[in-house]
Amino acid sequence: MHISFMTGYIAPVRQIVDLARPKGIQVFVDGAHAYAHFPFTRDELGADYYGTSLHKWLMAPIGTGFLYVRRDKIRSLWPMMAAPVEMNENVRKYEEIGTHPAANHNAIAVALAFHRSIGADRKIARLRFLRDRWAKRVVAESGGRARMLTPIGPNESGAIGVVAVDGVDIGKLQQWLLTKHHIVATPLIHPEFNGLRVTPNVYNTLDEIDRFADVMLDAIRKGIA
Repeated sequence: MHISFMTGYIAPVRQIVDLARPKGIQVFVDGAHAYAHFPFTRDELGADYYGTSLHKWLMAPIGTGFLYVRRDKIRSLWPMMAAPVEMNENVRKYEEIGTHPAANHNAIAVALAFHRSIGADRKIARLRFLRDRWAKRVVAESGGRARMLTPIGPNESGAIGVVAVDGVDIGKLQQWLLTKHHIVATPLIHPEFNGLRVTPNVYNTLDEIDRFADVMLDAIRKGIA
């Protein structure tokens, strides 16, 4: 994963590629949460394959996405549907050509234009600002009970922030936030850790971020009723 949906950690893809390629190991990158989340380029990564959803951070319609395959890998990677021999080295052999909603396809261009109008650098700066606003406050004012499972150092993560709270059932916390306060977050119940994944986007307001922090601190101090 380019960025982990479990912890928000951004993987050092280029370093992995540089270690793998001399050993003949191909690198497939799951970029579902990375594309349009923070700035990077294909050439910086150097991966052999890269796939991503476009409905997440680009905010294009659900069902849109893209697949990148390094040119010298196209011939050896079979498509899901049969393609003519003339397309053996053509990346478009991976497309399923048939009747599709034109609106979904056309909306990708609009989503890209919106993303570019913000600017990738400005977008990630905003996302990290929102994450830090709630995360640092909740940790600082929790009396030592809340801790971030997401590394929030420079360039280590983006908007995704996972917080653990001692003495609070994460599943019940998520339900309490949703049913009582209409706040959407994701519980992560894992053998190694339990945490609440909080993921604001550029359109979230400071009032919304501050309200979430207020509610979280109430849960920590007063419990979930």
